[in-house]
Amino acid sequence: MRAITHASHGGPEVTSLSNVPDPVASPGQVLVRVAGVGLNPVDAHQRTGAFKLIQPFDFPQVAGNELSGVVAAVGAGVDAFAVGDRVMARTPGVGAFAELVAVPAAVLAPAPATIPLVDAAAIPLAGLTAQQALGGDHLDLQPGERLLITGGAGGVGLFAIQLAKLAGAHVTTTASSAGREVVTRLGADEVIDYHERAVSAGPERFDKVLDLVGGDTLTDLFASVEPGAKVVNLSGPFSPGSLQPYVKGAKKLLVAGVEWASSRKVRALAKKAGASYEAFLMHADGEGLSELSSLVEQGKLEVVVDSRHALGDFPVAFERLESHRAKGKVLIAFDPSLG
Repeated sequence: MRAITHASHGGPEVTSLSNVPDPVASPGQVLVRVAGVGLNPVDAHQRTGAFKLIQPFDFPQVAGNELSGVVAAVGAGVDAFAVGDRVMARTPGVGAFAELVAVPAAVLAPAPATIPLVDAAAIPLAGLTAQQALGGDHLDLQPGERLLITGGAGGVGLFAIQLAKLAGAHVTTTASSAGREVVTRLGADEVIDYHERAVSAGPERFDKVLDLVGGDTLTDLFASVEPGAKVVNLSGPFSPGSLQPYVKGAKKLLVAGVEWASSRKVRALAKKAGASYEAFLMHADGEGLSELSSLVEQGKLEVVVDSRHALGDFPVAFERLESHRAKGKVLIAFDPSLG
């Protein structure tokens, strides 16, 4: 079968369309014939080796983290899905960018019937990330709270805006003039153009912050939070303990040192502001993904697609992803005939 693979860590030149063996559905797994896949910033980071300490690869490595498709076979012990079902998943690890993928049934969810199956690949990683960030384990967003989302026009941000409004929050987001229309349409109450001013230059004060940008944006926003505020970041620096669930053995001590040292400045800023700081990585979750699918079918959650690309044009899709200009999700159609 065909798959998008990395020959080594590096730039775009290490990625190619290759032939790899077909997988089979082991007990507890579902074999999915892939209709579409979604691209995410993590895909580029994994290719360059940014996560190799916690996620080593055996090259050649099939790329990708999310997919949609049709069930081709089910393994022993699986009764929640049947051949022919339309499904989607955030895979537990890399390996989603192939014509056939064996996926644990526990991370699979029905794809919404109200959108094209290829477009359903836009939901799993970004949708689950937003859902988990806003949920009780992290920001614990409550009705009436003032939430700041930085970088709201990206894949995670567009889901987060909508989910936050459904939760009853007042939502401010940062975006460029090009992104203003889509973030406003999806429910943002206020938009700060990051080309015009920093967040701290304005009068706004926030109870919760979901930072999707990092860097100088992250350090700046602590001047704009209320005492007791929670700040959650997805791009690092990773806070102590945030990477530990993904590390085994002797690496745990090394990673713990990296977490502590890299986040020291940010944690000091948070303490000075009377706020808390946490970075986290999302996890695959079939139950949470099913909830998102239901919201899409009810018309309460819109899936925003920036661009769709044929399989042979995958380099163009990655270029669009890494341009940081995408408004919504960049997709690759493996087999659009599946619906």
